[in-house]
Amino acid sequence: MVELMQVSEIAVSYHPVKGDRPVIKSCGDGYNVIRSFFPIDTIAVNEQMVVLYLNRAHRVIAAYKVSSGGITGTVGDLRLIFSVGLKSLATNFIIAHNHPSGNLEPSQQDTALTLRLKDAGKLMDINLLDHLILVPQADKYYSYAEHSMI
Repeated sequence: MVELMQVSEIAVSYHPVKGDRPVIKSCGDGYNVIRSFFPIDTIAVNEQMVVLYLNRAHRVIAAYKVSSGGITGTVGDLRLIFSVGLKSLATNFIIAHNHPSGNLEPSQQDTALTLRLKDAGKLMDINLLDHLILVPQADKYYSYAEHSMI
């Protein structure tokens, strides 16, 4: 018989922030909220990935920095993305990453990740609303939703 002391215990907790949180009504709203999570001093240096988690009313629950990579790539680990989404009781999410080069065009890897996130989200009832690509230039972004790619 296995002793209970040999088994790891998992604790789940959720401490939502009180007060008004932004509501995302458009791709521009998503960009305006998520942009603040990409520091101005590093957005042109290395790729980073951030996820906004939203409730059913599209109110932001939380933001999570998934990864910080190199000059030409970063990792979007689906298990991390969805584990945080499940823990925060999210029903929707928006993912964003930056292209330090300033190129707004999505790569094949960007599109493949988007499709994987969309499909995995369907299985867990956590809907991918958008995938944004940010560049160092302010107010410039690429939205998969605006281009009908989600």
